[in-house]
Amino acid sequence: MTTIKETRVANLQLLKKEVGTLVALAYVAGTSPAYLGQIANGMRGLGDALARKLEAGFGKPLGWMDRDHAEDERAVHPFDENVVPAPPALRPIPVISSVQAGALRDMETPYPVGSGYAIEYTDDKKLSRWAFGLDIEGLSMMPMFQPGDRIIVDPDLAPNPGDFVVARNGSDQATFKKYRPRGIDANGEMIFELVPLNDDYPTLRSDTEHLVVIGVVTEFKKKLRRN
Repeated sequence: MTTIKETRVANLQLLKKEVGTLVALAYVAGTSPAYLGQIANGMRGLGDALARKLEAGFGKPLGWMDRDHAEDERAVHPFDENVVPAPPALRPIPVISSVQAGALRDMETPYPVGSGYAIEYTDDKKLSRWAFGLDIEGLSMMPMFQPGDRIIVDPDLAPNPGDFVVARNGSDQATFKKYRPRGIDANGEMIFELVPLNDDYPTLRSDTEHLVVIGVVTEFKKKLRRN
């Protein structure tokens, strides 16, 4: 429970906010800044006489210094609580190279020791054991994705129209693009396009070159830039 001494010190700080400086506050109170500084630091108590003088000097009602005004302060100056504590990272995801991603389906067990060069953490409990991370290189997915951003990919998910996917070509090289199905071919295989977000780069098409979707991107971590 807050003591009267603590309440008065807290209210002294509220009054200081109103006038801006301890010097101005001392002038209204008719005392010295050093004396008020000692009170604010807990070295002295704020007596009844000074409490009443402060209330009168700032036009506060009698007894204002003795009441908790924290809720009133939050109502007047609401804090923009647009963040929440991050949940604990429950699972490490290996960040692998694009070559490793391309050859993923040839691996018998997921990620032997040393297969990744970094670790990313996620609380997504639905990811399969084969989920992996990739660092984005190149400019084909700008402006949404930039070099240095990191994506997490799940090979056990089937892509839907509009999903971002990682695919490999005949040389087991991996690429990151937007998935766009284009219908079924004569062999019953899905024809799809891999579409860049940057118009300066070409769209890839599965009926003109060998393309295999490795997995669907489930989340990405954006790297903040500094000049």
